[in-house]
Amino acid sequence: EDKLHLSITFSCKHESSALNLHYLCYQFLIKVRIMIQNERASRHEHVLDVARQMMTAARTAPKGKGVDIIEIAMVTGDDLKVLSDKMVAMVEEHGMKFFLRDAANILQAECVIIIGTREQVQGLNCGHCGYPTCAGRPEGVPCAVNSVDVGIAIGSACATAADLRVDTRVMFSAGLAAQQLEWLPGCRSVYAIPVSASTKNPFFDRKPKEEKKE
Repeated sequence: EDKLHLSITFSCKHESSALNLHYLCYQFLIKVRIMIQNERASRHEHVLDVARQMMTAARTAPKGKGVDIIEIAMVTGDDLKVLSDKMVAMVEEHGMKFFLRDAANILQAECVIIIGTREQVQGLNCGHCGYPTCAGRPEGVPCAVNSVDVGIAIGSACATAADLRVDTRVMFSAGLAAQQLEWLPGCRSVYAIPVSASTKNPFFDRKPKEEKKE
């Protein structure tokens, strides 16, 4: 009877161990399946994550007087087409044909970062804007310190993109369109940075795009 009891106990334990092992193997296979991600399938979300880090880099970039009046946003999805259409429409106003090329170009981006600054006189009387004092600066002339802060933020964002191996280009055209769309309310000196991750940077070596004639 003792031998039979030991045999049954061993058999039950063996079956239980086998079931546990089978379960663990099944769980492992599920995890392996989840862990195998094709780069093409995850590329868009990865680029958006990089773009968010770019925005953080722009936010934490040094400021000329330590005053943070920079505004930053990310344009994605259908709003890329809205931005592109605005750029095309602006050509009729000013005739700058490169807006057409850039309008088509940003549609190749996964997203577009826009960076601008609110207007705030710094009271330094530095003369960098071309006028000797802040009080003597005519209305509408941007404070040079504000403008420099935008440039520093753009540089910091693009450096982050380079570190993370995504492609970018700074665009005046798309930035001006975003400014006219008031996507950064109250901001001036808005610039855009399209972001992509592909075999070749789509924002360079571009061919001019002609306006369609009806």
